[in-house]
Amino acid sequence: MSIAKMATSVRRKGLLGVPPGLANGDRMRQPEFHRLYEKCPDDVKFELIGGIVYMASPLRLPHSRYDGRLGFAFELYSGYTTGVEVLHGATAILGEESEPQPDLGLRILPEFGGQSRTNAEEYVVGPPELLAEIAHSTRALDMHQKRLDYRQAGVAEDLVLCVEEQELHWFDFRGRRTLRPNGDGVYRSRVFPGLWIDGAALVARDSARVEQVLRQGLASKEHAGFVERLKKAK
Repeated sequence: MSIAKMATSVRRKGLLGVPPGLANGDRMRQPEFHRLYEKCPDDVKFELIGGIVYMASPLRLPHSRYDGRLGFAFELYSGYTTGVEVLHGATAILGEESEPQPDLGLRILPEFGGQSRTNAEEYVVGPPELLAEIAHSTRALDMHQKRLDYRQAGVAEDLVLCVEEQELHWFDFRGRRTLRPNGDGVYRSRVFPGLWIDGAALVARDSARVEQVLRQGLASKEHAGFVERLKKAK
């Protein structure tokens, strides 16, 4: 069954506890979407991208594997960078037509000068500095309308790992360019100094190499300077 037919079936039959009025492909504003989405069971995932509702597809095993590897790198970085928080599948309210649920993210906490905040319901409001997606391929929504939403909302960097092509795409929206690896194949974040990712190692799920390179970044002068800036911003 296609996602569209599944969503229609859910709406008509009340399957999975999805409230009437929320279906794949519908157009709506963020407040209405949020109100309906909060009524859904925890195991049902919808996103609002460019004012259109999208119901998530079932996740294949490779998605879980890559999510774990990249999440490990983000957690390691956060553990050595006071003031930086990792997001795991957290909803981000980005605007009147955008409420995505990225796979992963890194944000500078608001008390350390970050550009997002946490509302009374404990949702992230405003653009986290870095968002990351595990996409099936370069044809996925993550590489197109969702990336546009992120850029327009003010997200600084967007990382997309495309499983089918075995490619890592890292977009620097502030610099209006795509980040490229250096001669050693290492990507270096602009917004999070010291966040160094060996692209080939990540694609190969070589966690030992990913950790080795990341620890080099954590030991760099750039990272030390960033940590000091965060302390002063608090």
